[in-house]
Amino acid sequence: MIVTAILACEVLFWVLLLGGLASRYLLRARRLSTLLLLLVPVLDVALLAIIALHLRSGGHADLGHGIGVLYLGFTVAYGHSLVRWADARFAHRFAGGPPPPKAPASGPLKVRYEAVAWLRGVLAAAIGAAVLTALVWYVGDAERTGALLGFYQPLAVFTVINTVVAVWGVLEASSPSRRAKDAERVGT
Repeated sequence: MIVTAILACEVLFWVLLLGGLASRYLLRARRLSTLLLLLVPVLDVALLAIIALHLRSGGHADLGHGIGVLYLGFTVAYGHSLVRWADARFAHRFAGGPPPPKAPASGPLKVRYEAVAWLRGVLAAAIGAAVLTALVWYVGDAERTGALLGFYQPLAVFTVINTVVAVWGVLEASSPSRRAKDAERVGT
């Protein structure tokens, strides 16, 4: 049941996102677009409610519950930026908007870009960990929620990988060879 709810939320996320953007840029229905895009975060609340109510009503936590919590953390942290990313591309493609901005290649802007990406990953992991902890506390039965405790480790692994990628990006952005290549490219 929980895996079905996760899949339904994922499908509905894309339906609402694409429907909202199509309403805005193809149908020129700004109010409908706003309504559809405002419903996107409601999916997260609905998924959390489904998971919590299932566990509270006697269900035992399993892989689906843990994945649902991880999914929730990541959609909260990355959802807004994904909507912005899709909006820029949709506006360019269908409404004559400017080309979407490219990620900076080096320098202080690249460092800032990497820092924001790292913080977004940390936020996703923190939300996931907080929701795991809250569910275990809410249900109040360690026997039924024991499987959720195994999902802290993937969050920790993700955080380590996210940190390594961010440090790599910062080092690459500040390397002298990268700055020289960028200066050479700008000069020509």
